[in-house]
Amino acid sequence: MATRSILKHQRKRKRARRMDNARFRAPKLKPDEIDYKDVPTLQRLTSAQGKLFSRKRTGLDAECQRRVALALKRARFIALMPYVT
Repeated sequence: MATRSILKHQRKRKRARRMDNARFRAPKLKPDEIDYKDVPTLQRLTSAQGKLFSRKRTGLDAECQRRVALALKRARFIALMPYVT
């Protein structure tokens, strides 16, 4: 019985997640460098469907992520960026 529980525990053990260098990381942005008129940067931070990538994926801090979200909304409103593609 004890061996069964040990085997079950070994199967359930999660693999250690490692950080992928292949995963997209945004260029280092300062909060005052984020602008709604900077369409190429905003495009790099959005998916093909027009959704903003997560902080984990882009590597931005919370303040920059909020500013990017606001800049993306402004760019969409004045038709520099599409709402969906």
